[in-house]
Amino acid sequence: MDDITRDPTTIRAEDVNPRYNWGRHLPALGTMGVDFEERVDYRRMHRYRLGRAQAALEASDLGALLLFDDNNIRYVTSTKIGEWARDKLSRWVLLTRGGDPILWDFGSAAVHHRLYSPWLKPENCKAGLVGLRGTVDPAFGLMKHHAEEMASILKSAGVAKMPVGVDIIEPPMMFELQKAGLKVKDGQQTMLEAREVKSADEIALLNRAAAMVDGAYHLINEELKPGIRENDMVARVNEFLYRHGSDDVEAINAISGERCNPHPHNFTDRMVRPGDQVFFDILHSFVGYRTCYYRTFNVGRATPSQRDAYKKCREWLDLAIDLIKPGVTTDEVCSVWPKAQDFGFPDELSAFGLQFGHGLGLNLHERPIISRVVSMDHPTVIKEGMVFALETYCPASDGYSAARIEEEVVVTDKGHTVISLFPAEELPIAARY
Repeated sequence: MDDITRDPTTIRAEDVNPRYNWGRHLPALGTMGVDFEERVDYRRMHRYRLGRAQAALEASDLGALLLFDDNNIRYVTSTKIGEWARDKLSRWVLLTRGGDPILWDFGSAAVHHRLYSPWLKPENCKAGLVGLRGTVDPAFGLMKHHAEEMASILKSAGVAKMPVGVDIIEPPMMFELQKAGLKVKDGQQTMLEAREVKSADEIALLNRAAAMVDGAYHLINEELKPGIRENDMVARVNEFLYRHGSDDVEAINAISGERCNPHPHNFTDRMVRPGDQVFFDILHSFVGYRTCYYRTFNVGRATPSQRDAYKKCREWLDLAIDLIKPGVTTDEVCSVWPKAQDFGFPDELSAFGLQFGHGLGLNLHERPIISRVVSMDHPTVIKEGMVFALETYCPASDGYSAARIEEEVVVTDKGHTVISLFPAEELPIAARY
């Protein structure tokens, strides 16, 4: 059967092969579909992601996965409704061993998916409602109805006696599943195992998302000046990203002057002044795939203390990047970073997220997690096809300035490649006098 007539849900060997041709430069492709070159193949990506989820399920002791996490739903079904739905627990999918995903959706979205998502079986696109995080009282019986419905499906699939793995869930819904005779276990670990190695299509989308942030930092470099406020810069970057195709600007941290130390992880209406050290983190997604990408600037001039902080921050980051290749463990990466007490924090939990690494994908934080809090005692192996961010932080000796730099890396067959390309080897000076 050729690609034109083949069932789009069929999983092929080449769809679940994670290897990328590392001899080619990573593409930063346009968003428009064309007939004259191969760009992202979304149906191939769907088959890859579903195949990875099915393989992880087969390797577990679970009979099925019940997924309410918006990222897991997208990974398994390649469907997405408004970003507003992310925290409502209003959609869910059931994936049984060897079965096709069954999606319960928010009202008319189910009808829409029957029409426009032919990779899903129409009968598996259902409307459902369990409670919108408690706003529909569990006593009304919707949770009971759907729990019994899913128990019946699991019985028909022959897996009702096996545990069902759940990622996130409202407690009353979990109780109803248990009343329906189902044993509930953690399914999030199974899904994270499925998602940790990216396909060529996923890597292309992550690279495109990073390319958009490259452009956003050029905008910041041009417009960062005395008198502009942190929230002004946040607004301009939001406009730039959405205009260039972002589907969700998750957050933009903008931290300046005395707010740099300790790092508050937010933005305010503080006005930027000459000599300020300023750092930004841009978190957005392109077709669902995320960025986490810090850069630090000084406004007009920089003191020796600020330059020294930047230099140390860069050195710590480069030491970590240089280690990245398949087979390296996360404790090895952490070992080149300073301990919390060495840069002014009482313990590793207080410094969590400052010398840090985390996977990138449909979620901001995927595997691997690289931190002294967990990695020294529980190391994990870095694998080809992983994509993650490495970020370092160094407070300045003046007591209030600080530098923050982050690079996104793809693990190749022999090493790594960096996809965050706005120059950061030396401290950038915006509005130079």
